[in-house]
Amino acid sequence: MRIALAAALAFAAFGFNGTAMAQAQDGNVGQRVDKLEREMRAVQRKVFPGGAGMTVEPQITQQVDTTPPGVPATTPLADLTQRVAALESQIQTMTGQIEQNQYRVRQLEEAFGAYKAATDARMKALETPQPVADAMPTDGAVAASGDSAAAPARPSGDRAAKVAAVEKPSTGDAGEDLYLYGFRLWQAKLYPEAAKTLEQYKAKYPTGKRASFARNLLGRAYLDDNRANLAAIALYENYTKDPNGERAADSLYYLAQALVKLKKPAGEVCKVYEELNSVYGATLSAEMKAGVAKGRADQRCK
Repeated sequence: MRIALAAALAFAAFGFNGTAMAQAQDGNVGQRVDKLEREMRAVQRKVFPGGAGMTVEPQITQQVDTTPPGVPATTPLADLTQRVAALESQIQTMTGQIEQNQYRVRQLEEAFGAYKAATDARMKALETPQPVADAMPTDGAVAASGDSAAAPARPSGDRAAKVAAVEKPSTGDAGEDLYLYGFRLWQAKLYPEAAKTLEQYKAKYPTGKRASFARNLLGRAYLDDNRANLAAIALYENYTKDPNGERAADSLYYLAQALVKLKKPAGEVCKVYEELNSVYGATLSAEMKAGVAKGRADQRCK
């Protein structure tokens, strides 16, 4: 590039109209180089706005003429060649800095992607139903293994009679009646029927006055029915959706118990207890405080 520029300037200097034409050509090229230098400084300010130490300092400075009298000065061509070389050096330096910044950005994106993938995997594992633990007991009986048993599509026999024996409230408030019926089914230890009723309340009255109560009781019904994974989801949802709700603290308390049943690491259980004490410690009942202390001791929380 510099050879071509030198050739063009030489041709202009000696091929047309002598010295006057050469000076005109040198002047035009000099103006173009000045424009390039101004544009380079503008790019530096755009790429590194206010970045101390990030901009590339100009390598072309004003030269004080110290040439002794009688010694020929450097040619305009040599001066322009030096300025073009300086511009090329600045471009190379700035390109290297941009590539380093791009590499750092890629590293941050890769780290965030790995964190997101790990978090999604943990949430998916928590939400995946367990085929054994989530089975509904038949007629209220516990399977021989002591964990769970298969359930019929509809209650029958003695269980149907137990369900029919639970009185349906009639207060004139449909939402209140639905919640109270779910509560009475839970009290009667008819946990699958209670969960079904409370799920109906949750769907029909997501912001009803009993919403916090219903979501918490739904989690407890699942927990009492040995469906710890569904219990954990319901209890965690109640706390996160309405941390100021009437049963948000209770949901954190029973969430810790659900994680124990799921055989989660002690560290995860201890974090739930820490959150409970941190957010609601001053308002917990004496009974719940005692339960938290026992739970922390069982898990050897620090």
